Formats: sequence, structure tokens, C-alpha cells
Amino acid sequence: MRHKALGTQGLIVSAIGYGSMGTVVGYGASDESESVAAIRRAHELGVTFFDTAEMYGWGEGEKLLSRAVAPFREEVVIATKFGFTRRFGTDSRPEHIREVVEASLRNLGVDCIDLLYQHRMDPAVPIEEVVATMAEFVDAGKVRYLGLSEATPEALRKAHAVHPISALQTEYSIFAPDVEPLFPLLEELGIGFVAYSPLARGFLTGTAKPAGDYDPTDFRTYMPWWSVDNFDANAKIVDQLTELAAAKGISLSQLALAWTLAQRDYIVPIPGSRNPDRVVQNVGASDIALTDEDLASIAAIAPTGGQGGRGTPSPWL
Repeated sequence: MRHKALGTQGLIVSAIGYGSMGTVVGYGASDESESVAAIRRAHELGVTFFDTAEMYGWGEGEKLLSRAVAPFREEVVIATKFGFTRRFGTDSRPEHIREVVEASLRNLGVDCIDLLYQHRMDPAVPIEEVVATMAEFVDAGKVRYLGLSEATPEALRKAHAVHPISALQTEYSIFAPDVEPLFPLLEELGIGFVAYSPLARGFLTGTAKPAGDYDPTDFRTYMPWWSVDNFDANAKIVDQLTELAAAKGISLSQLALAWTLAQRDYIVPIPGSRNPDRVVQNVGASDIALTDEDLASIAAIAPTGGQGGRGTPSPWL
């Protein structure tokens, strides 16, 4: 597995990471033993970057990840996030940040969090105040590097002026390319990019079903890509991408991850799968190089991404 730098402060991670949200929330019922097996298989294959958040089961996701990586904790980078309320509002008041970060340290069973993100911007709290509070934990030796998720260009500049930001995390995939206008700013500031949902929440695995076929607890039931108005059009995009992948002798998910990796050297996708066999497939994408012709074909198939939008407002648009 190749490694990449996220930012210019020294954070080094595997070229493909692991996003653990689905181990506890969002995609219907899960099995802890299978999730742990998937995480450990990822590590066996060279993955050193594991992503979680307070919001993923309100601490349960952090605890599960801690149990899974316990045998090799010193070999991996763990990222977590703060900033949501249990009603999915935002709360980045300094006192709330301190409370959540201390809880995350306990949940993860660590003395230091490798990468701490603000999960979503809080319009009620200036970003300078947020980052200053995050930096307190760096100064105390409880956090190593700082990041932001779904942030605006203005917020990135202001945050980076208070304390170096190592990574911006935002959804990014063939279906969701709208973050690309931010790339020049990341390059200017020396900030790495972490692509969450690089498989478009499963649509780019070839296993997508109409919204009504999912468990009611699966949030894809309510997402625009899966709606009656958009599903068929997006399925046609997937069919064409699948044909392209088959012609190269790779899977659709490998094509999608290889596309993400090909966009910029500083991009690290973090696909999440609770299936160890699919983890093997995902990690295999790190060795796939797409040609200019391949990239042009993908651009022709999905010139503006998936139909219907990703369901999360893009604050920079």
C-alpha cells in the first residue's frame, strides 16, 4: 500500500483509508463481528487510516473501532469528529468541543487523537474560536493534527491562519464532484483532502436498489440519488461505468476508487464496507492506474455526477 501526506505538518496515511460510519449507523442493521473482521482485514492489507466520529452511534462507533484496532493501535492513524447535536443540529461552542473530545478519548481508549475534525461548520460560532479550542488539545498533547469537514473557502482560510489545517474532508466521487472548485485553495494552503463516500454511498458498487427496497433505518431511503425521479437515470450511469470496468478487468468499485485517486495526489478516499471480501476489493484499487482515455470515458458518462444531488448542502456553492 502506498502512503500519502495529508497537509504539510507531517501526517502520513495509507493511500486508501477506511470509513467506519456504516459499522454502527446509516446503512441498516450491522453485525459487530463482521465489522471488526472488515477493519482488521483492511489493516492486514496495509490500511493505516481509520475514520470515525462522535455522531456514529454517539460514541458506539468510536468504541467499536477501538476494539477492532486494539491489537495494532500504534500502527494506525485514527480520525474522529465533533460538532453535531443528537438532533443533528450543530454545536461547536468551546465547552461542547472540550466535552466531546474528552469523551472521544475515553471511547477510543487513547491518550491522543491523531486527527480531529470539526464535523460541520456551526454558524453560531466563529471558525477562529472553534480552531483555537481545537488547538488547545494539540498544545496539551491530546490531538496531533486538525481538520475540517464540509467547510467553505473562507472558513478554511480563517481556520488555517489560527492553526495549520492538515485535511479537509468532504464527500467526493464520480457521482459527487462538486467539491472540485476547492482544490486550488487546498493546494495553495497545503491542505490534504479526504474523500468520504467515494463509492457514492454504495451506488457505485453495482448493488444499489430502489429506495423502497432498503431497511427503513437505511438513510439511502431518503436520498435524492435513490428517489423515483432519479434512480433509473443513475442506474444507467452505473451500467455504463460497469461496462468500462469490465473491459479493464476490474470491478465497478475499483474503477470508482481509482478515479478518485487519479484526480489529485493529495486525495485519500475512505470507503467503508462491513464485508471483509469487499474490503479486499476496495484496497486493490490502490494498484490500478486509469489512462487518460479511461478518465475521458468516465467524464463523458457522468459529466455532472449523479442525477439528483448528494443530499448534503455544499456550503461553498
